[in-house]
Amino acid sequence: MLYKKRDKVQGPYDVIVIGSGLGGMTAANKLAKNGRKVLLLEAHNKLGGLATWFKRRQGDHIFDVSLHGFPYGMVKTCRKYWTKEIAGKIEKLEQVRFINPQYEVSSDFTKEDFTRILIEKFELSPEKVHGFFDELASMNFYDASDMTNGELFEKFFPGRNDVTRFLLEPIVYANGSTLEDPAITYGIVFSNFMSKGVYIYKGGTDELIGLMKEEMLSNGVDIKLHTKIDKIVVENSRVCGVEIDGEVVSCSSVVSNANLVNTVEKMVGEEHFSSEYLEKFKKVRLNTSSCQVYMGIKKGEKIPFVGDLIFYSEDPEFSTDNLLSDKIGSQTFSVYYPDNRPQSDVERYTIVSSSNARYEDWSNLSPEEYAAKKEYVTQRALDCIEKLIPGVKDIIDYVDCATPLTVEKYTHHRHGASFGTKFEGLDVSMKMQEQVSGLYHAGSVGIIMSGWLGTANYGVIQSHEVDTYLSGLEKESGSIFKGESCEQPSI
Repeated sequence: MLYKKRDKVQGPYDVIVIGSGLGGMTAANKLAKNGRKVLLLEAHNKLGGLATWFKRRQGDHIFDVSLHGFPYGMVKTCRKYWTKEIAGKIEKLEQVRFINPQYEVSSDFTKEDFTRILIEKFELSPEKVHGFFDELASMNFYDASDMTNGELFEKFFPGRNDVTRFLLEPIVYANGSTLEDPAITYGIVFSNFMSKGVYIYKGGTDELIGLMKEEMLSNGVDIKLHTKIDKIVVENSRVCGVEIDGEVVSCSSVVSNANLVNTVEKMVGEEHFSSEYLEKFKKVRLNTSSCQVYMGIKKGEKIPFVGDLIFYSEDPEFSTDNLLSDKIGSQTFSVYYPDNRPQSDVERYTIVSSSNARYEDWSNLSPEEYAAKKEYVTQRALDCIEKLIPGVKDIIDYVDCATPLTVEKYTHHRHGASFGTKFEGLDVSMKMQEQVSGLYHAGSVGIIMSGWLGTANYGVIQSHEVDTYLSGLEKESGSIFKGESCEQPSI
């Protein structure tokens, strides 16, 4: 059932999922299909986490928040763990463009096309190109390797900053990976994207999340929005409930789809973790954040096809500092056309600019400084898109800008981390259940488990772990624990 804002939840539950990003929703749906009693809690007024949207009366626009584009693997994940209807509306993007001072190319983002471009456009030897892709294909999460992305590119393409830019820049926008991050974080994600190109959900994020919501409800997931929990209740190193407004909903297990740092420090409390675990936890670095500029085209106006994704930069060369600079030398434009983002019976067009950002560049500004900085980011996006589509400024009737503080406000991600944590966060996340029985984490971590496909698949992985844990409890006691040891009464 869908609880109303003022409704009290009736426990106990087998599983309580905190946060409704794609990882949390996928875990909730799979566990419910397996016969578990599941409650999904979300602090915001809608589901989806960063896979979300918003509407504006001015101009009558619907804007998708996330940078659109994910690997073909999302089709398989949605077909198996969601519905054939959802999987059937995932379609391939036609054209990805790269425009910067070093080169200008277009691609369908497949391995075959990238191979062709690297050989013909960048004049690399076939042996080097095939060797590079073979290296990526051989990468495994369990391999111990200290090679960084920068070292990987220098190994195969020494001194070729332009090639590094072509290969790495799209993944930076997908998961925040940089030259300094482990090469495995690039290899696995890039190989996923390169299988069959880049895809989107045709119909818009609002339709997608709506269908997911219906599927969860049909499988028996209880959902309550507008609900920010007080804490996860732990007794004797075991989860037994979730406290909401001072009262406890008992449960046998919890899946946190929240930020890793918030989960440990705010929801559970460091006193429930070993010193060895906390030592590793304290070394986990949050990933970077981002800014978005949303541009709506007037009703009745049209723009020509200029590509689906445009990686646009005026920076002379590729570097991590350039990508994160608040001067916004680099940004990516997602162009939504009527055929891949229907909004109504009338054809509508929207454009979203996305740029990587450092939280610290935004966190200590005065109100006046913050407003001026937002205006600068907005004007950069408008000026650049005007160069790509001359005259487009005249037919834009709505513009809005989101910053790292916006991300932090609506998602509660520490420091507005758009891509969760750096690579070391994955091991800490996956071993949380070894510290507190029945406690699992399925948030965006380790770069690999970020983005639409990564987070959804992490939800699947952790749902398997939860199911195994619950089955073990059943064998031990003959019935699910359901949190009966909590001292506080259930709601």
